[in-house]
Amino acid sequence: MTVIEKINEINDVVKEVFDFTQSNETVKEDFNEYLATIGAREISLNQMEKVFLPYIFERNIGKESKPVLEMFLEEGKYKNKEVAECLLKTQASIFEIKRILKNGFELYNLVNEKTYTVLSLTKMTSFRGVYAGQYIVGRIFEFRGEYYIIEISSVLSHSQKEEAMRYAVMKLVQNPKLLYLDNPEKEEEIKSTISEMYDKFINTFGKDIILTTNKHADDIIGAFNDGEEIDLSDKMSNIEAYKFFHVKELDNNYSNFLENSLGGFSSHSEIYDVAVIFDKDKGLYAVPFYETFTKIFDNKDSVENYKDCIEYFLSNDSIPDSILKRVKDEKSNFMDIINEVLGTSYTYDDLIKEYKSEYLNNRIYSSATVLYCSGAFSNVFDIIAAPKPQPVSAPAIKVGRNDPCPCGSGKKYKNCCGKA
Repeated sequence: MTVIEKINEINDVVKEVFDFTQSNETVKEDFNEYLATIGAREISLNQMEKVFLPYIFERNIGKESKPVLEMFLEEGKYKNKEVAECLLKTQASIFEIKRILKNGFELYNLVNEKTYTVLSLTKMTSFRGVYAGQYIVGRIFEFRGEYYIIEISSVLSHSQKEEAMRYAVMKLVQNPKLLYLDNPEKEEEIKSTISEMYDKFINTFGKDIILTTNKHADDIIGAFNDGEEIDLSDKMSNIEAYKFFHVKELDNNYSNFLENSLGGFSSHSEIYDVAVIFDKDKGLYAVPFYETFTKIFDNKDSVENYKDCIEYFLSNDSIPDSILKRVKDEKSNFMDIINEVLGTSYTYDDLIKEYKSEYLNNRIYSSATVLYCSGAFSNVFDIIAAPKPQPVSAPAIKVGRNDPCPCGSGKKYKNCCGKA
């Protein structure tokens, strides 16, 4: 199959997916609701593509939260199943344009640190105003050994490098596996880093978990990273009454997550417990309220807001199944309390399938370890952490009334800026 034939096959399937959104009643209703929500109900067909592509790649429907493309495959009304399955595996990322090619681009993925040669599904004249050195937010996918770009949602200039790097890091914070997705060499680097750091952690602390508070967690992690000796005797958890509460500093978003990471756990005024845990397979975790969570299974009524705490540990995607297993293995009544609070009759396997299925289906390393291995994070962190240059005041200049005005107007000072 030639490149032109492949492109035609891909474009045919994309059209079939669009027709599917208009013919399947469930999807059509959801798509119309989506258009209304984003204020795009009256857009033209030419504008529809910009709305349609994010919808089919990002939208999940129903109680099962099923992707639109998956529903399309299940209906089975397609000419080329292979293309449809490839579309399910698109990479959404931010790329630096290295070169403009006759029929595509050479792109460097800032997230997984891999360079791709991608082919365009449309004529290159569609990309007027896009140049080498810029950054694009878009989607690529592989079909029969070649990569294709199916969407460019935004373009950043070469001067917006910091913003591009921030976007890349935010993608990793949301989904750590993107660093090694489609990059086995990077995953091997992460595995090697975890192995080395685990041995270092055990040699440093003699165990794989340190129970401390938010006031000391940053010092412990910092000393470990820097290879410094640290006295833990005055840094252990000393919580008198266990309670769970909302910590806004943990709600990092795109605009503030790096600054918050510099502030660390200690930036919150109220004291809460933090467990610094090194998982031998997945890396370093700093888990807020870990000890509070474990106390629930000793005496749940002694923990304030224990139901919210359980919900936090179950629904927070950054807390892996291995953390829950650690507590379950220590507390024989783990599932009894969980089922009592949830009003369910789950087995432990049922619970993990319901709340941590992502960890069952994928190998996900800790965000801290992934960021440690990320070039984008190192780049941006250095920018944020660097001292800001202080403005230097220009020396005062004495200008005579009849002298040329220093603003460059050509007039005398008294007839220009000196009038004031």
